[in-house]
Amino acid sequence: KEVASPTQSSGFHSQHFCNMATVQEELRLAGLLCDAFLKVQDVEFQIHKIILCECSPYFEALFVKRSSPNQRDYVIDGVTPVIMELIIQFAYTGSVPVTMDNVQDLMVTANHFEIMDIVQTCSHALEEQLCPENCISIWQFTKNYCFSKLEFQVQRYILYHFEEVVSSSAGQLMQLSVHEFVHFLSRDDLIVRTERTVYEGIMKWITNDPHQRKGHLCSLISKMRLCMMSSTDIMNVLLSNDLVKKDSQCRAMVTRVSRILRYLNNHHAGDIFSNPFARPRQPNAILVAIGGLNEANVILNIDAYDIRVNRWFQLTAPLESPRYCHGTAFLNGYIYVIGGSDGNEQLNSVCRFNPIMKVFEEVAPMHFCRVFVSVTVLNGLIFAMGGSDGQMCHRSAEYYLPESNQWTLIAPMHERRGAASSTVLHEKIYIFGGSNGRDPLQSAECYNPQTNQWTRIFDMSIPRDGCAAVAHKNLVYVVGGFDGNEHLSSAEVYHPLTDSWAVLPSMGSRHTAPGIGVLDDRIFVVGGFDDRIHTIRAVECFDPMLNLWSDVRDLYDSCAALSCCVIHGLPNMEDYTFNRDSLPAGLRSWMAQSLKTGELPGFVENGIKI
Repeated sequence: KEVASPTQSSGFHSQHFCNMATVQEELRLAGLLCDAFLKVQDVEFQIHKIILCECSPYFEALFVKRSSPNQRDYVIDGVTPVIMELIIQFAYTGSVPVTMDNVQDLMVTANHFEIMDIVQTCSHALEEQLCPENCISIWQFTKNYCFSKLEFQVQRYILYHFEEVVSSSAGQLMQLSVHEFVHFLSRDDLIVRTERTVYEGIMKWITNDPHQRKGHLCSLISKMRLCMMSSTDIMNVLLSNDLVKKDSQCRAMVTRVSRILRYLNNHHAGDIFSNPFARPRQPNAILVAIGGLNEANVILNIDAYDIRVNRWFQLTAPLESPRYCHGTAFLNGYIYVIGGSDGNEQLNSVCRFNPIMKVFEEVAPMHFCRVFVSVTVLNGLIFAMGGSDGQMCHRSAEYYLPESNQWTLIAPMHERRGAASSTVLHEKIYIFGGSNGRDPLQSAECYNPQTNQWTRIFDMSIPRDGCAAVAHKNLVYVVGGFDGNEHLSSAEVYHPLTDSWAVLPSMGSRHTAPGIGVLDDRIFVVGGFDDRIHTIRAVECFDPMLNLWSDVRDLYDSCAALSCCVIHGLPNMEDYTFNRDSLPAGLRSWMAQSLKTGELPGFVENGIKI
């Protein structure tokens, strides 16, 4: 990276300043007109005071306020000759090379000399290079030197990538002090799929230096959300660990937590999430359900699903105008709401929601009005396909480029498709079912953006108008819809490599025009119409590993013709998760007291009294 001086920005004086910088650097290198010497260790640098004064408030104070006008010799401590040469080079030329070998020393020295252009560029360089193999050492560097803005960004990276840090072979986790480790383990926004990862991280940290660290076992285990572990993991992993067995305080804490968890589960004694050991961490992603129909009404609501607590809640920023049979997409930190109908007319308009600022803005409209539109994202573009203008269903498709705020038409599909569903897999777009305006469609097709061509693929097992499709781990799952006679609970999965379909277990409810999304390797199907064409609240999820559907917390209100997308990576993710502090205070204090006394009925599990 090169950091550039503001004087070298574009404009009519830029060439003049560039020429001046060249002359000044030549004078310095020739030792001409220099009026000071900087002594750094055993190296002397000839410089012009005025040049360094223009670059650095530190040198301006040194030369003007803290020395006489005739002083020529200055000793500069705390910096190496190599870094000093780079600082002087920047002062004269407005640029300096920033590498991973010099970035930390350069950033510290530039901060000391108050050269904020270099500090900012070094900060960007470190942030761009973040990975599980270096993030903790960079975080400790930012903390030690009080680079608070960068420290926050690096800390967020560690919290979001904690699973990768634990599994990394670089040993970054081992560099943490116990206080630093506790700091991360205590946080709600430590992103892990299971507490087993936290346990593995603790054991990895302790066994790296067991003699010095085993005494911290109990304080670290106490920061785990133990009630979020399965009873099997508690018994067979935690309580069977030799270090836990030998630590009476730790063993007692774990067994008390197990007792409380079992008691609450058996007696339904309030909400277990109020207990610090059961307080769920934040998820890494949120499923958002936008708009739709509630019986005869068009919905303004935006609902969010927090998988860690299995709860839906309504966001305080509703849609500016109601929509149904629309599409949504999450791209570059924005939620796009595309086409559909407001209950009066078909729309080609597009708005996007800024989840950080919590405001909507209109962006460029599509070429066509598209109600029952199918939307997906590929390679930084939003694709809108098919739909209806109120008179006929479209074959046409188009994509939106956010950078230019423009929609561009692509090759039309083979079929007219309204209420189809699309998804992306292996850099291609797949679209399934829908209606041609007369009949539900059994067909599906695939779009290759490299050739701008659609290709027919093997038909689904049955027609599906108003189905929902999503890609996950090399397969595409298609659920629900209407086959022309009944609304469907059936589901099937497409194998692109073999261009073939396999039947899946049926859902518990019929879902036509539902929302769909993937969280934690499970496929969520949200709302829709049932066999009586009533909107439903039912939400269920499919676990491909277990080949099993299970019920999920219902929506607040029944809803169909909605659209879902998954959002992630927001700096204010807590605004889109269920409030962990809104749980009953009375139960929280009761549980805390129970933890101290252990005064709850005991039970026996696997022959061990808990």
